[in-house]
Amino acid sequence: MMEENGRFQLEMSITDSITTCLSPPVYDMVCRLGFDTKESCDINSLVSQHGEICWKILAECICYTDSGENVDYLKSVSLLGPVCEAVHTHIYSLTKAQFEVRYTFWCQWTNFPELFPEIFVALKSLQPEAIPLSLMKLTSCLERALGNVFLLIGKECPFLLRDLLVSKELAEVFGQSVMNILRVFIGSPHGLNLRNILWHGFVSPKEIPPKYCSMLVFLTAGLGQLLKSYLQQTNFALVHRPFVTFTNLKDLIIFPDINDEVLSVVEELIKKSTFVLKIMIPFWEAIVMKFRSHRYADCIILLLTQLETGLRKIFTEVNKCPKRFLTAESTAFYTTFDEMLAKQLNDVEINHLPFFLGESAMEFLWDFLNHQEGPRVRDHLSHGEVNLNDFPKEVTNQLLAFSIVLLFRFVGEDVLSVSMENVSIRILISCANRYCSQFHPVSQLKKKILHCEKSIKIWPQLPLVPEEQIPEATRLESSSEVNDCDNLIIKISSELQYYMLQSDHNFNNLLDYPPTENIKLLSSVLQLLLLLITMELVSIHIVNEKNACEYQQYLKFLKSVLQYTENLATYSHQEKNKWDEAIHITHLVLVKIWAFSEKKQMLIHLAKESSNKVIL
Repeated sequence: MMEENGRFQLEMSITDSITTCLSPPVYDMVCRLGFDTKESCDINSLVSQHGEICWKILAECICYTDSGENVDYLKSVSLLGPVCEAVHTHIYSLTKAQFEVRYTFWCQWTNFPELFPEIFVALKSLQPEAIPLSLMKLTSCLERALGNVFLLIGKECPFLLRDLLVSKELAEVFGQSVMNILRVFIGSPHGLNLRNILWHGFVSPKEIPPKYCSMLVFLTAGLGQLLKSYLQQTNFALVHRPFVTFTNLKDLIIFPDINDEVLSVVEELIKKSTFVLKIMIPFWEAIVMKFRSHRYADCIILLLTQLETGLRKIFTEVNKCPKRFLTAESTAFYTTFDEMLAKQLNDVEINHLPFFLGESAMEFLWDFLNHQEGPRVRDHLSHGEVNLNDFPKEVTNQLLAFSIVLLFRFVGEDVLSVSMENVSIRILISCANRYCSQFHPVSQLKKKILHCEKSIKIWPQLPLVPEEQIPEATRLESSSEVNDCDNLIIKISSELQYYMLQSDHNFNNLLDYPPTENIKLLSSVLQLLLLLITMELVSIHIVNEKNACEYQQYLKFLKSVLQYTENLATYSHQEKNKWDEAIHITHLVLVKIWAFSEKKQMLIHLAKESSNKVIL
């Protein structure tokens, strides 16, 4: 990550002069528009003494375009400004006990009621990260809860919040005017769009007016009141979907635990690394503080936003597209991790960020953020799919360690040389440079192959079935079709052995050929398939040399092998053993493999041809 690619110091002249990552229209919408209207709003018109929220008054603040169909977001934000101010003043005036009695009860439908007293404390906090962090946790919690409500009526919950908020299902439960109010705050790129600008790292500390945080708490309680009424009318029961858990934690642990000594280095590093925007330094300081206090969910939420901000800065520099650094206008998509980690900017232009970061860094980012089999940390967190109270330290530690190494790529030689005297720092950098993907599909396939190999090898050790329990058909090992299968296995394995010997890789400890007396037909053919797939996997990079027609034929061949294994699992099941059918399909697939091999259409053949060309 550092040694392979060098520490290329980007000369980012804009780094120190940046005062906001919000484009002028978005900045005006978020930071100014809600303060234009000077009229005051009486809190008693918005909420009764018993805490019942008046949605009718709120709905009157939503303006519509001339057609009456679409929300006029500019006018709506302006009119809602005094309302938000009144709500914020009201909540701020309460004691924590009063707040919990009046509002926390109505937030239980979110399945995270303990979050709201925490937000109440944050509203009165002087910590610069308090409001942004509270809003990120609140929007993710609210999205998950709204998805649960959607499933009262709908079948498949939309993945994106903006699609969820325009669904007819939620409009049926809460009313269309209520959904329009929510869209002004979190559901549309034309509105305040608080969820997206926060989670994608565009917001600096204290840039979001606290009154919007108070207003979203207020609205969440109001939704709870509406939902209670709906559930009473329909006799439906709200079901909370289970949280996602990170199952493969041992595969994630690449870096050692970060100790206090390293954290002390980081506290100085964030002031010197040009990866960090000056306006974002308070967030980085909070990241260290949260890690020290064992608040791992808070730490990683803040860290993900700052990692995206820093990478976006590099992305725009190396690809010479400075306009993409700020929030996009409502008609365009923001530049997010998805775009930054892609191979191309568009159909023509290549993304230079992967080349700049290097293979090890890209593999780490893809593993933690994108690969389907990986933890997909940002997705799960931002969509409210993770229990924040029980977030694993291991995940936070790995991402923070990676980020620390990334910070070192953007410091001067003097800072680096001093830091490299620290053994812990040297270990982190060494681990980063050696990182290999754990969750890429190829890596996952390797793991499955090794697991299959272990399973097949223990078959001879399994207890034998008593003779009287063996169906007559299984004793006919000398049948012609079985003999044909055995002969084909020997022919194909001999062919593979030739390429095994020619390969730079050692397959000898994977499988033994020819099969021994006690492995029999079924395990023999599975061992053969395992070796075939293993050798093809080793040569997977050669697949790009096939033309479109050859590629489709190759895919068709692999799918036929896959279909065979699925059928074999059905025919050889303990409760439904169809041995004759199993032998028949085994013979058919072996014939197909041999025919394909004879035509020299597998990757091992193509790899051999390529190596011969190089030698010539």
